[in-house]
Amino acid sequence: MSPKYIRIVFSLIITLFCIFNLSAQEWTFVKEKEGIKIYTRNEDSVAVKSFKGVADFKTNMDKMKKVIGRIESFEWWDEDVSEIKVLAYEEEKFIRYYLVYDVPWPLSDRDLCVEAIITNDPVTGIRTVRATPMEGVIPESPDNVRIKYYWQQWTMEPKGNGIVHVTLEGSVDPAGSIPAWIINMVITNTPLNVMTKARNEVEK
Repeated sequence: MSPKYIRIVFSLIITLFCIFNLSAQEWTFVKEKEGIKIYTRNEDSVAVKSFKGVADFKTNMDKMKKVIGRIESFEWWDEDVSEIKVLAYEEEKFIRYYLVYDVPWPLSDRDLCVEAIITNDPVTGIRTVRATPMEGVIPESPDNVRIKYYWQQWTMEPKGNGIVHVTLEGSVDPAGSIPAWIINMVITNTPLNVMTKARNEVEK
C-alpha cells in the first residue's frame, strides 16, 4: 500500500471519527415550559444523559450573584436536600460543601461532596459556577450512597435591558440500584425545577 493511499485512508478514518463524536454530543430539544427550554444529550462515557436548560431571566447580574454561587442562597435550591454543610468558602472564588439528599424509602439517601468554582469574565460580564465532586473529604457513611459522578454548571450572560441569559447544564448518576433508564426518564425535571426556582428568586 502506497504512503499516499495510507494518508488518504487515515484522513477518512479521522474525519468519520470526528463526525461520529460531534453527532453523539449534540443536544436534543425535549420540551419548553414557561420560557425554559430543556435539552438532553447522550454521553459516551456514562449511561446517564446530560441535561441543559436555557432561559432569559428578567433580572440583573447583581441579583444573579446573590442567588447563584452564594452560601446564603442554598435554602431555595432543592427541597430534597436534607442537609447542607459548608466546608470552605471564598467569596466569588469557590464553595466547598457536603450535601445529603433525602430519598424515599426503600432506597438509601444519597450524599455528595462538591466544589463549585466561580468565574467572572471582566470583558463579557459572563459568570459561571461549575460544580464537580470532591473525594476523600468526608468519609462515606454506611447509611448513605455516595454520588461520585456529578457535574453542574450555571452560565449567566448579561444581555442588557434587564435581561440575563441563563444556561444550566449537568449530569448526575445517583449510583446504587437505580437503573440508568429510569434516571434518563426523569432527568429533564432537574433543570426545569431548579431554573424555575432560581428565576422566582431573582425576579422578586
